[in-house]
Amino acid sequence: MTNTASNLPSLKQASQLMLAGFAATALLFAGIELQAQAIAGHNSSAPVTYSADRIELQDRQNRVVLSGDVRIEQAGLTVRAARTLVNYSDSGELSIQRITAVGGVVVTRGNETARGDTAIYDFNRRIITMAGNVRINRGGDTLNGGRLVIDLASGLSSVDGRGARSSPGAGGENSSGRVSGRFAVPQNTDSE
Repeated sequence: MTNTASNLPSLKQASQLMLAGFAATALLFAGIELQAQAIAGHNSSAPVTYSADRIELQDRQNRVVLSGDVRIEQAGLTVRAARTLVNYSDSGELSIQRITAVGGVVVTRGNETARGDTAIYDFNRRIITMAGNVRINRGGDTLNGGRLVIDLASGLSSVDGRGARSSPGAGGENSSGRVSGRFAVPQNTDSE
């Protein structure tokens, strides 16, 4: 009995730690959700500017191919890639329909960065989809997955393991097809 009685305080402490850990995890997930909301708050109706080493206008197909250190900007959102294809409609006025970026795609807005193999920005549906070794960074927090979908209209974002694969240098985080991550935890300065 003395053994059981002496374990009670440690069981109580363990349950308190579990509850504190759960609360911290819930707060951290809320932080990631706020991150997604910050990106989702993007103004997709703002003008788009672009630069690249080479630009090829393909008038008959209503598209522009940008290659070599491509940089596209819109209202604080920046897309960088090796190559992009910009599809547009031309009914008297040019209107961007979709941007498809490939080759080390990096999307940044404020202190948030998302990386992936490819990205599609669908202007009509107001959805940005990144795929292939997706990694999102915000401060000390990271989130890894196979695919990231940001719905700019609804403000909802999701990361899943679809299309996840391991590649050299990626650390194999996504080889299981699961979403993984790391959250920074505030250090407790109180000494008990």
